[in-house]
Amino acid sequence: MTGRALAVVIWLLTIFSVGLFFMGWWFPPAITEHGPAYDQQFMLTIIIVGIAFVTAQIALGFAVWRYGSKGDRAERAVYTHGNNRLEMIWTGITAVIFIGVALLGQRVWAKLHFYQAPPGSAQVHVVAQQFQWNFQYAGADGKFGRTDPKKISDESLNYIGLDDTDPAAKDDQVVTTLVIPVNRPVELALRSKDVTHSIWVPETRFKQDLVPGMNINVHFTPVETGKFELACAELCGQLHFKMKSYLLVVPQDVTTR
Repeated sequence: MTGRALAVVIWLLTIFSVGLFFMGWWFPPAITEHGPAYDQQFMLTIIIVGIAFVTAQIALGFAVWRYGSKGDRAERAVYTHGNNRLEMIWTGITAVIFIGVALLGQRVWAKLHFYQAPPGSAQVHVVAQQFQWNFQYAGADGKFGRTDPKKISDESLNYIGLDDTDPAAKDDQVVTTLVIPVNRPVELALRSKDVTHSIWVPETRFKQDLVPGMNINVHFTPVETGKFELACAELCGQLHFKMKSYLLVVPQDVTTR
């Protein structure tokens, strides 16, 4: 293949690659308050990376076109040791752009992970295990019952070790479906019984690891009702593919009944 033919192939592949982002596939609609900010940040990153990718491929194609031809009239490339000043300039510009993009993205992420949930948030304790999700809800007293690892017994369906001698545990509910109210902040207290898991619902633009030995608190606000698949996004064992549940976002009056 001649240099010019290879250059054309490079440019066509570039056009095809960019075109994939305009073929109708995309994320499912966001259902959380922070979702649009995540999507905006993702789009900004895609545009910046896309411009860098297209520019590099055009330059590559041009170099192959100009210096890759065969024959007596082929123009030969000139070897150079480089220009330190130019390298410092374009490296500095690249660093400023990508560090700036990263810092912009951290603002949204930090609000969900580094700040406390607003007062009055719905509380749910999430306990992951191979290969099941367990969601604990406080009863009418609004208090979560005490849990004890020694009382964990899958045989008796006490998956989280709820201590039945604690009065606050009498009306607690432990289910395998996450049910939360719409238009109200929700705080999840995450922990794992065995290995690292990761809770993920694409529509929430939210994913968080559950690490053994750690209590991790995160919060978000759903703004759309519906039923959405909840999956484990961390390879956690042989039956990892079966570790899924559902997120139900319901009207607030339903959760208070």
